[in-house]
Amino acid sequence: MLARAAADIAPGMCVNLGIGLPTQVVAHLPTGAQVCLHSENGISGVGPVRPAGQEDRNLIDAGGSYVSTLPGAAFFDSALSFAIVRSGRLDLTLLGAFEVAANGDLANWIIPGRFSPGPGGAIELAQRARRVGVLTAHVDKAGNPKIVERCTLPLTAAGCVNRIYSDMAVCDVTPDGLVLRELAEGVRAEDVVAATGARLTVPDTELPVF
Repeated sequence: MLARAAADIAPGMCVNLGIGLPTQVVAHLPTGAQVCLHSENGISGVGPVRPAGQEDRNLIDAGGSYVSTLPGAAFFDSALSFAIVRSGRLDLTLLGAFEVAANGDLANWIIPGRFSPGPGGAIELAQRARRVGVLTAHVDKAGNPKIVERCTLPLTAAGCVNRIYSDMAVCDVTPDGLVLRELAEGVRAEDVVAATGARLTVPDTELPVF
């Protein structure tokens, strides 16, 4: 799933990797990839997470991981960082999710009754990035679909998601609803349909496998 999402990051892109699962995508980018990774706590040019014993305690990303920087990296305050986000300069953001709706609504900041530090930067990232991808398990720990017809949890942003990368499939949000684009190795289309809580269109053609 992480490697598949990384494959959609093209040279020259400016990309934000959201807190949690998406931050691991950096490990799947090719060495020397000409990509600018942005972290909303004030870094552009984020490099791989540092191995144990080589951490710089003064250099972390927005999720608290000890990261490295690439040549040409820059540091700035939160005001400038969010000006980059709000002005639409990010080509792509990859975010985690509690729920994603068939129309692209995203819920990823709180489950009522559980502690949350707040919405964070995801609200602005989801609204202002030129393209929004979501990385998520297809179902939760209880086996319930995380891709649903309508979100039941408080929304992060409405109609923002373009593509969903799950452990079972790649699905696109289109004006006609969800469309299955690719399958994870060993997964059948009917498995994905059964695990999805919304209508899912399956093309008649053979689907690529990742």
